[in-house]
Amino acid sequence: MTTLDGERIIVTGASRGLGRSMAERFSEEGARVTLTARDTERLQAVADDLPGETCVVPANVRDADAVERVIERTVESFGGVDSLVNNAGVSLLGMQNSRKELVDVTEDEWDTVLEVNLKGVFLFTQQALPHMYDQGAGNVINVSSGLGRQAAPGAGAYVSSKWGLEGLTRVTALEGADRGVNANAIDPGGRVDTDIWAHLPDEEREQILDPDVMDEAAVLLAAQGPDGISGESMAADEWEARLG
Repeated sequence: MTTLDGERIIVTGASRGLGRSMAERFSEEGARVTLTARDTERLQAVADDLPGETCVVPANVRDADAVERVIERTVESFGGVDSLVNNAGVSLLGMQNSRKELVDVTEDEWDTVLEVNLKGVFLFTQQALPHMYDQGAGNVINVSSGLGRQAAPGAGAYVSSKWGLEGLTRVTALEGADRGVNANAIDPGGRVDTDIWAHLPDEEREQILDPDVMDEAAVLLAAQGPDGISGESMAADEWEARLG
């Protein structure tokens, strides 16, 4: 019997990078996985390669109605939600291959980063929590960043979104404490070979972390019961040491 046998897990941003890698690992561990992102074809391609049961529900995390559909489809398909992995995220660096000082960031750019990285997490968490509360158990796993604990010039929107995510994680943990729901944040512990760093030269990309860097820690977090660790944030290797 595998660690996550029969667990019902939603992964946002599951079409590529960190999200895809975590979804693959969850499925290998026996979980039933809902894959969501905007790109239907990419999602279906990921689902087709997974060994376990999947539910593909394309959605923009900024769209409250679309988010609600993801949760509804998951509950219809699997009967509930055990873990929510809020992984979808964007940065101006990833979108434009360059950092931008605050004086140069447009309102639309700011809104895009904050809405995907923070509002999207709120919307998914808000929709998933009632199902977790009803069953008296659940895990909310938010993908953060080292920039959720420190700052960097030219990354104002991203830093603000991840600092906000750190606070939201703690609020979620406090509100779920008496209901059996854990909420924690996880980060890769460094730069990862995903689209955000696609602008780097090949030789530099070869030296950064692979997209599977968080898989083991994510499995350990999703496997936690109602009395698990909650309200904390650390890098993947720290989680592995703590929970492994």
